Amino acid sequence: MQRILTTLLLLLGIAMSGVAGAQETSWWQAEWKYRKPITLDTTAAGLTTDAGRTPVLVRLHAGNFAFDGMAANGADLRFVSGDGRTVLNHQVEQFDAALGIAAIWVDVPALRTGAPQSIWMYYGNENAAAANTAQLVFDPDYVSVLHFADASGAPRDTTAYANHARNEVALADDGVVGRGARLSGEPLVIPAAASLQTAAGGAMTFSAWIQPTQAGANQALFSRRDGAGSLLAGLDAGVPFVEVNGVRAVGTAAVAEGQRSHVALVAGNGQVLMYVNGGEAVRLDAALPALGTDILIGGDAIVSSAGAEGTQPVAANGFVGGIDEVRLSKTARGAGLLQADVASQRADAKLLAFGEDEQTEGVSHFGFILKAMPFDAWVVVAILGLMMLMSWAIMIAKGRHFSRTSKANAVFTASFGKLAGAPLRTLGEMDRQGKAPTDMHDGSLWRIYQVAIDEMQQRHQRDGNSGYLSAATIAAIRASMDAVMVREQEGMAKRMNWLSTTIEGAPYVGLFGTVIGIMLVFVVAAMAGAVDINSVAPGMAAALLCTAAGLGVAIPALFGYNYLGARAEAIGADMAVFIDEFAARLAEEQDGRGPASVQG
Repeated sequence: MQRILTTLLLLLGIAMSGVAGAQETSWWQAEWKYRKPITLDTTAAGLTTDAGRTPVLVRLHAGNFAFDGMAANGADLRFVSGDGRTVLNHQVEQFDAALGIAAIWVDVPALRTGAPQSIWMYYGNENAAAANTAQLVFDPDYVSVLHFADASGAPRDTTAYANHARNEVALADDGVVGRGARLSGEPLVIPAAASLQTAAGGAMTFSAWIQPTQAGANQALFSRRDGAGSLLAGLDAGVPFVEVNGVRAVGTAAVAEGQRSHVALVAGNGQVLMYVNGGEAVRLDAALPALGTDILIGGDAIVSSAGAEGTQPVAANGFVGGIDEVRLSKTARGAGLLQADVASQRADAKLLAFGEDEQTEGVSHFGFILKAMPFDAWVVVAILGLMMLMSWAIMIAKGRHFSRTSKANAVFTASFGKLAGAPLRTLGEMDRQGKAPTDMHDGSLWRIYQVAIDEMQQRHQRDGNSGYLSAATIAAIRASMDAVMVREQEGMAKRMNWLSTTIEGAPYVGLFGTVIGIMLVFVVAAMAGAVDINSVAPGMAAALLCTAAGLGVAIPALFGYNYLGARAEAIGADMAVFIDEFAARLAEEQDGRGPASVQG
């Protein structure tokens, strides 16, 4: 049995090694034919602070992607995290396979400094529908995101808050990311909404890419006035400034005319800061006033008149130049996130590195399930594997033992039956002379017979009477035979309780793994903000595999237990029948005899 168990453990180790190797090379979904590795290297990008959850821009062009083998509209694009299981939300801002250009926003759950991170871009599934996760790319604290991607109409918000702009602006194809806007002194107005309200002492963030083409005095980039309260940020002859309730702080370095720069206004914790290209440029110690009016981008409403649609701004201190990627948040964004925005969105971005495209080699669906299994599920499967090895080792060993015993008992029964009418000790004497089959030595009946014959000889030697055994002596011999039968039955029942434990326990162990796996699936989906079937189904299938594994261990053990139990009962019945037959024949030999003199 030890040799069998060692062999099975070795085979399990080889199989687990093969599965581990398959995990490293297998595909997320079999229907997607191609994938491209993308490395996020914060060190190369110069990031010094963790950014946390970040919408990262993935730019595709002829230099890093061939646009071959994918849907014309990019509907089959999917992004998967480095674990190979978690589907990342993505939003397509621009996609033109004919021109060989695309801009896709990917929701990276945790962008950290230090070691590079990897994600996978999958494509090449002609039957795939477009992923419905665009509004989930930007976390819920983003209350308005304007890409200026639409060719006409007022700019539209891509978040679920739907804080669209009120007025149309001139558009240009040379934005920082795809299409951008051109402002000529007329502000872009975002109407007041409940999601845009800022409480007194609250927090907010405004960010955008700008390209000033005409420097002027007090050009407002962001303006909001509500009664006596006001918040402004802009450029004064190119120099950044922030102003709260008339109190202004001014930076030192000017933003160069004609140069694209990323600006961010961050307010919270009693401070108002302005960042330029991810670095702090202005700081003002002031708490925000309560603000609930329209937001003006690229202008200020110094003079206003009441109108049917609310505040009607009059052009004043307007910004002149290009603007793109306008974002509003209801929280104070950290410096790490702002640095990541600059690092991923600028034209010479070094945050992303693209690897060579890979093609699937036809991995089976079962292989995908194995790949999707988390570590916790593998622990459960390993436990079930050990239970399976033990149960199979016991069943194999018991099966061989019962088979050997049954064959030996059959040989003994045939030999013993041929000597009907002869003294009971005849078979033993023939065995000593080498005239009896040796195959019967492995049987339980032979061991019971030997004990009975030994008891008879001991009685004759002790009592000095070789011809007569009393009823009490026969009963004592039978008791010795019964004792051997009990020990034989105990030997047959040994380790059978492990099979019973496997039958009853393996399904529960598998169910435990399934519950843990499902919990992890929902936790990961919540952390990633992904609730589509592609992000949940692989993990659910992997979790259910634990239950299937538990049943796969228990069912063979159940069949084996019943089979071995039936074999043990048959052997036990043979022993009981033989003891009855031996006792009857022994009594028959003594029938009619009384105490006699010893004959030699």
